[in-house]
Amino acid sequence: MKNKQIKLLVERYPVLKAIENEVFDAYQILENCYAHGGKLLVAGNGGSAADAEHIVGELMKGFKLPRKPDADFAEKLVVENQEFGSVLAENLQGALPAIALDGHPALSTAYMNDCEPLLCFAQQVNGYGKMGDVFLGISTSGNSKNVLYAATTAHAKGMKVIGLTGAKSSKLEQMSDVCIKVPQTETYMIQELHLPVYHCLCLMLEERFFGENG
Repeated sequence: MKNKQIKLLVERYPVLKAIENEVFDAYQILENCYAHGGKLLVAGNGGSAADAEHIVGELMKGFKLPRKPDADFAEKLVVENQEFGSVLAENLQGALPAIALDGHPALSTAYMNDCEPLLCFAQQVNGYGKMGDVFLGISTSGNSKNVLYAATTAHAKGMKVIGLTGAKSSKLEQMSDVCIKVPQTETYMIQELHLPVYHCLCLMLEERFFGENG
């Protein structure tokens, strides 16, 4: 079971050994999603919203590995337009589709003004999500209502739900297919452990889809 990135994670953060199985289980859900053409929707509040954006940044462009376009797509770009296609073929990077749900202020404010503010993430899951996609809910308490509404919507759409929380039992844990509960209870300490966990997941996914054997 031990992926080398999980081994490195536990070496650097021994306190996370208690959750290494959950990290691997979450990875498997994400790998299966991407292998079948799905996407990841991520949501959180405050610092967790920043984490959602951070995750998207690692997945939608190169993290550690080069992600050059495959030769066939590069050729199509050049055939489409010699001037611009050459630049695109040289600089575009492979992406794992991911959307952070905090990043759409016009949509969010319109929905919050016209409808129900706590359902803003759920509305986006309803609009973007499809069977086979994954919703990753980040909540240090595990009880953020807007994340819980989104998780409920995700399951109703046939999506998998991954929770990323602190150590305490929570509603998000109960709703998740896999919940990674980092062993801290203070908000900032939880957030400090969330980052290496999601970096590990992103590294594993990049190696799977853009590594030598990807």
